[in-house]
Amino acid sequence: MTTETITAAASGSWTLGDLAVHRIGFGAMRLTQNGEAFAADAAPGDRRRAISVLRRAIELGVNHIDTAAFYFSSLRSANELINRALAPYPDDLVITTKVGPGRNPSGEWLPHATPKQLRGQVEENLRQLGRDHLDVVNLRIVGTDSIAERFGALAELREAGLIRHLGVSNIRPHHLAEAQAIAPVVCVQNMYGIGASPEQEEFLRTCGEQGVAFVPFYSIAGTGREAGATTDDNSQVHAVARAHGVSAAQIRLAWTLHRGPHVLAIPGTGNPAHLTQNVAAGALGLSEDELTVLGSLHHEAV
Repeated sequence: MTTETITAAASGSWTLGDLAVHRIGFGAMRLTQNGEAFAADAAPGDRRRAISVLRRAIELGVNHIDTAAFYFSSLRSANELINRALAPYPDDLVITTKVGPGRNPSGEWLPHATPKQLRGQVEENLRQLGRDHLDVVNLRIVGTDSIAERFGALAELREAGLIRHLGVSNIRPHHLAEAQAIAPVVCVQNMYGIGASPEQEEFLRTCGEQGVAFVPFYSIAGTGREAGATTDDNSQVHAVARAHGVSAAQIRLAWTLHRGPHVLAIPGTGNPAHLTQNVAAGALGLSEDELTVLGSLHHEAV
C-alpha cells in the first residue's frame, strides 16, 4: 500500500458540533516521552522530533488533535509542544482536551478534580495551548457515580465562552444520558478496538444512532495500553495485513473506522513513519470477507 500521498481527508469527515474534522486524527499522549506513557522513569522524548511530527500531521491533513494538560514527562508538555509547533493555529484545526484527572509536578496522579477545580484545569489548558477558548473538552471519569455536578460545571464554562463543545470519556451509557440532560454532548471517548466487550459494541451503536461521535482510545495499542501497540495480534490479523501490504496496526485502525461513519480515530505516535502509516490507514478498504474474519476475532476475544 503506497502511503506517501495519502492524507487524512481520505478517511472521510464527521462534525463535532459545528466543527468538521477528518476521521483520522492524532493523539498527543506519546509525544512527551520514550517508552510507556506516564511511567515515572520514562525518558523525555526528543523535542525537535515531536514538533516535526505535529507539523507533519498537519501537512498530511490531520485537523483533529487530542491532548490533555496531564500529558507530560519530566521535560515535555504535550500542550506546549502543540503550541510551539502549530501556533498560530490553522483555521480548521480542532484541538480536543480532557479534564478530570491531574498529576502533580513529579508526575504522581492526584484525585480527580472536583467541580470547582475543573475551572482551574480548563484555564491551565488554555494557558498551555495559548488559546482564548477550547474547541472540545471531554470530562474524563473513573467509576459509575453520577457526573452531573462535574459536567454541570463544564457546562457553565461553555456558557461563559471558555469551551465551545463538550464530550465525555471513559463512561457508561447512563453517564451519556445524564450529561445530555445538562448540555449537548458531541463525542464519547472510550477504549475500543478488536476485542471490545459486547457492551462497548452496543454503546458504539447507540452513539451512532444519536449522532454522537465515538472516539476510541487504544484502538492500536489494545492490551498494550499505555505501553504501546499490542504484540499479541491473531495470525489472521497478520494475514489480512500481508494481503494489503500494511502493518497489523493499520488493520486495527481500518477495522475500527469501518464500525461506523461516526467513529473517529486518534492514534498517537512520536515516530514520523508510523504517523504516515496511521494516516494512510484511513484510506484502507477491507472486503466483506475480511470484515467477517476480523469481526469473528472481535467476538471471540470478548
